Amino acid sequence: MIDPIFLESSHRRWNPLKRDWVVVSPHRTQRPWQGQTEEKATPPSLEYDPTCYLCPGNTRAGGHKTPAYTGTYVFENDFAALKFDVPVASMDQNKAGLLRAETERGICRVLCFDPRHDLTLATMELPAIRRVVDMWDAQAAELGARPEVHYVQIFENRGSMMGASNPHPHGQIWATEHIPNEPTLELAAQLEYFEQHRVSLLTSYLELELSQRERIVAENDTWVALVPFWAVWPFELLVLPKRRVASLAELIGSERDGLAAILQQVTRGYNRVFDTPFPYSMGLHPAPTDSEEHPEWHLHAHFYPPLLRSATVRKFMVGFELLGSPQRDITPESAAETLRLAMQTT
Repeated sequence: MIDPIFLESSHRRWNPLKRDWVVVSPHRTQRPWQGQTEEKATPPSLEYDPTCYLCPGNTRAGGHKTPAYTGTYVFENDFAALKFDVPVASMDQNKAGLLRAETERGICRVLCFDPRHDLTLATMELPAIRRVVDMWDAQAAELGARPEVHYVQIFENRGSMMGASNPHPHGQIWATEHIPNEPTLELAAQLEYFEQHRVSLLTSYLELELSQRERIVAENDTWVALVPFWAVWPFELLVLPKRRVASLAELIGSERDGLAAILQQVTRGYNRVFDTPFPYSMGLHPAPTDSEEHPEWHLHAHFYPPLLRSATVRKFMVGFELLGSPQRDITPESAAETLRLAMQTT
C-alpha cells in the first residue's frame, strides 16, 4: 500500500512505460482558483441528423456519399493527414542531424461505430460495441499486413473539448510508415524491462495493481481498468487484458466480449462522475506491425479525459507542464476512488 506521505505531500512518480516523471501536488486542491469554466456538454438528441455527414445516406464535405449502413462503416478520410501516394524522400542538410526531414506515408480511415447519431460507446448495447471491437481487429489486420505499414493507431476523440468535430459515434484508424512517438517510447521501455526480467512490463505492473487494488476501478473476467500510478490527466485510465497479448488479433472470443464490456462500463462510469457526457481521447496501443515478434508488448488502451473538478472545469497542460514535467493535483488514488464509485453504479 502507498505510504500516506505520498497522499498528502508534493512528490513525483515514475512512469516506467515512458520512462519519465510526473509531479503530484495533493495540497493544491485547496487553492482558491478552481479552474476555467467551459460550457457543459449536451448530447445530441436526434437519431438521424440530416446535416451530419456521418449519418447514413448523407453527403460528406468532400462530396462522397455515406451509404445507408446498418452496423459499422469504414471509409478513407476525405481530408486525410497522411497519404501513400507521396514520393519517398529524405534530407539532412549539411549532414549535421539538425535540419532533417523525410516523407511519411500512411492511411487515415474513419470508423463509424453505429448508424444512430445520438449514441456513444456509453449508450450503445454490448453487441454493437463488440462489432466495433471486431472491426478494429479487421482493420488492424488489413492495414498491418501491408509491408509499408509499421504501426496501426486506433483512437477516438469524444466531445468538442477534445476536438471532436462531429458528435456522431466514430473513431479513427491511422496506419503509418514509421512507429509514432508514443508507441516508440513504450516499445523501448517494454523491451528493456523484458530483457531484464523475461516478463512483460505491463504484466508485472498489472499483478501489482491487482494485489493492492488501490487504483482498480473496473474489472471483468478478462480485462481491468485502472488509474495508473503515474497518471497525468485527472481521471486518466489504463485498460489492460489480464492475459498478455500483443495485438487485437490474439484476443479470443471471451476476451473480445470482455473488451466490449469494459469499454461500456468505463464510458458509462465516466458519464456519471459529473453527470455529463464525458470528453476523452482514447487509443489502443498494440505492438508494431514490423514483422517482428513482440513478447515484450502487452496490448493496452489509454483514456485521457480533460475534466478536472466538474463538468465545466478542465485540465490544461501549460507552463511548467510544457516546459518542465507534467503535474497533477488530485492523487491517482483519489481519482480511482471517485471513478470506482461511478463504475459500480453503472
